[in-house]
Amino acid sequence: MNEVAEKKPASASSTEIRPFQYKASDADLTDLRRRIDAVRWPERETVNDSTQGVQLATIQKLAQHWATKYDWRKTEARINAVPNFLTKIDGLDFHFMHIKSKHENALPLLVAHGWPGSIVEQMKIIGPLTDPTAHGGTEADAFHLIIPSMPGYGFSERPTTTGWNPPRIADAYNELMKRLGYTKWGASGGDWGAVVVDLMALKTPPGMVGIHTNMAGVVPPEIDKALFRGDPPPAGLSPEEQRCCEQLVFTYKHIGYAVMMGDRPQTLTGLTDSPVGLAAFLLDHDPKSYEMIARSIDGKPEGLTPDDVLDNITLFWLTNTALSAARLYWENKTPYFSVKGVTIPVAVSAFPDELYQAPKSWSEKAYPKLVYYNAPPKGGHFAAWEQPELFCKDVRAGFKTLR
Repeated sequence: MNEVAEKKPASASSTEIRPFQYKASDADLTDLRRRIDAVRWPERETVNDSTQGVQLATIQKLAQHWATKYDWRKTEARINAVPNFLTKIDGLDFHFMHIKSKHENALPLLVAHGWPGSIVEQMKIIGPLTDPTAHGGTEADAFHLIIPSMPGYGFSERPTTTGWNPPRIADAYNELMKRLGYTKWGASGGDWGAVVVDLMALKTPPGMVGIHTNMAGVVPPEIDKALFRGDPPPAGLSPEEQRCCEQLVFTYKHIGYAVMMGDRPQTLTGLTDSPVGLAAFLLDHDPKSYEMIARSIDGKPEGLTPDDVLDNITLFWLTNTALSAARLYWENKTPYFSVKGVTIPVAVSAFPDELYQAPKSWSEKAYPKLVYYNAPPKGGHFAAWEQPELFCKDVRAGFKTLR
C-alpha cells in the first residue's frame, strides 16, 4: 500500500485544515514496473496514422521509458516541496496545495484541473505566479495559489456515494476559499476546471473578483446542440465562428472516452489492473494533444516531455483513481462548452489547439463583463502544463484590472 503521511484524520464535521505529505511505497513502485514489463501487447494498428487511436510504437516507447528511466521519487519530492493540505468539505476530504507568495498584495487564485489531469498540470505555473519577480514579472503580478485535487482524483477522497457533480464541486471550491479566510480572490480553470469555475462564478460568492478560463463556455446552446447531433452550423457565422463550429464537430466525433465514462465507468476495470492500459487511455484525450505527446515520445521537443506525461499517469496509478475520476462524466448533467450565464468579470485565453478556439464575438456575448481576451500563438488543451509561460502571461493580464 502507499504510505500517506498526515497528522491525524478528521471527523465528518471538522473544518480543520491538516498538513499532508505523500510517499509511495517501494513495494508499489516495484509492482508498477513488474506490471509494465509483463504487459501483453496487441498487434500493430492496420493504418499508418493515429486514426485508430494510440499507436503501438508510441505506447511501447513510453512503456520502455516508464519501466527503465522514469523516476517517480523526483516528482514526489516536487509535490512535497510545496505546502499540501487536507480539509473535510461536504463530508469529503479535499486535497489542495496552498502556496503563498512573498509579495504582500498577492491575489489569491484557485486553479482547477480537469480530466485526465491532476495537480501535476499546475506545478509549472507555481513559481511564475507566486514569485513573478524571479520570472520576468513585477510584484503587482503576484498570486497566492490554491490548487485542489477534484473529488476522486489524486489525493482527494474518492466518493462512495453518488452526487459529486460539477455544481457540487464548485460549491466545495467556493467553501474552500471561504475557509482559507480569503475576502478577495479569483479562480482559473481548464477542461472540467473550466466548467467548475464557471459554476463557481454563477454563485457570485463574496470576494470573488473574477475568473480566467482556457476552455471558455461560450458556444450558443442551440448551436452546441445542433453540432452534437451532427447538424450543419447555421448560416451567417463569421470565419472565426465557423472555424469554432468545425472544431466542435471534429471534437464530438472523438469523445469516445467521454461517452464510455459517462455511460459505463465501472466497466473500465482494466484501467486499475494494467498501467500500460491506463497510460494508453489517458494519452488519447484529443487528437491534437495526442499528436503533440506522440512527437515528444518520439524524441521531438514539445510542450510536454515523456516525463511530464508519466508524472500524471503515475499519480493516477499509485492513487488508484482511474475509475473514481471517470465517474465524474457519469455524474455530469452540465453542458461542457455552451454558455452558463456568468455575470462577473471574465478573462479568456483561446489557445489554437484547444478542443475549440473560442471566438471573441461569442466570448463577449457569453461573458458580458469580459475584461480580457487573447488568442495565444501556440498551445492546446493542457495550457498551464504545456505552455506555462503563455498561460501565466494571460493570467497576469486577465486579473490586472481586478486586483
